[in-house]
Amino acid sequence: MKIEQYISQLLYRHQCVIVPGFGAFLTEIHSAHLHENTNSFYPPKKVISFSSQLKNNDGLLANHIALMEKLSYNNAVTMIESEVIIWKSILEVNHKFSMKNIGDLTLNSEKSLVFTPSESVNYLTSSFGLNSYVSPLIKREALQNLVEEKIEIEEDKEVVALNSTINKGRSYLKYAAVFVVSLTGAGIFGYQMMQNKVQQETLLVETTVQKEVQNKIQEATFLIENPLPSVSLALKEEKYSYHIVAGAFRNQENAQKAFLDLLSNGYKARRIAPNKHGLFPVLYGSYPNKAEAQKALAEIHQTVSQEAWLLVKEL
Repeated sequence: MKIEQYISQLLYRHQCVIVPGFGAFLTEIHSAHLHENTNSFYPPKKVISFSSQLKNNDGLLANHIALMEKLSYNNAVTMIESEVIIWKSILEVNHKFSMKNIGDLTLNSEKSLVFTPSESVNYLTSSFGLNSYVSPLIKREALQNLVEEKIEIEEDKEVVALNSTINKGRSYLKYAAVFVVSLTGAGIFGYQMMQNKVQQETLLVETTVQKEVQNKIQEATFLIENPLPSVSLALKEEKYSYHIVAGAFRNQENAQKAFLDLLSNGYKARRIAPNKHGLFPVLYGSYPNKAEAQKALAEIHQTVSQEAWLLVKEL
């Protein structure tokens, strides 16, 4: 069984996916950035890393495989263990193992695993349809040189006019001064006109680039192999897989009473469907990750009841 596709599916919704007995694939969100040397814009993305230290089974992958393959939880765990044995054998022989849409694992000279993430998939759902984009460079040098040359010409004219008036005598100095001031004003006016032209051309280029970016976004598509039924790009629904159980009652009225008591005490209590034994479970609350659930469970053990326990299951 190829479990890479199930790991890939879970990476869209979870920050950590543990493969029992092997290691964990972690995700970290990187903001959009600009590569100045190539004028390339890159959208926000989830970057994948690997840790060989996290190997304990948290139930996430096994529960997901059991749900998708319609297996029991124990059978799903057994299938994962068999797959991990195959992975390790491939690494021992080839020193490299590739996982589709996830990355490559290699063994270095010290027999340590080195992970190189795949660049073909962006696991950040809010960036679906956004691709990298190269913006054309705005060339201002030629226009700036033209402005500088015009200013130098105007300055040369001022010097010529001033020298000619001095040779004619002191009586013409006041006329020369007026002439020089006029030429200076003309040079400044010409420079301002050129600056306005630069701004107009810059605005035109930026507007064109923005239109091209919008067109790219509207035309972009994003395909996912075997998409999960529970993934909703519009609603971005987050599944809670960790639940603290207050108790399971044989009488539905008692379950409802316990549920209302927990609500009145400020808990985000829940009732879930009866289990296979016909009991009605009541939850203190549900949590998106194991750390938050364990913290809440410790507080409940200290302040409310030692009988509360942690249920790992997608509901």
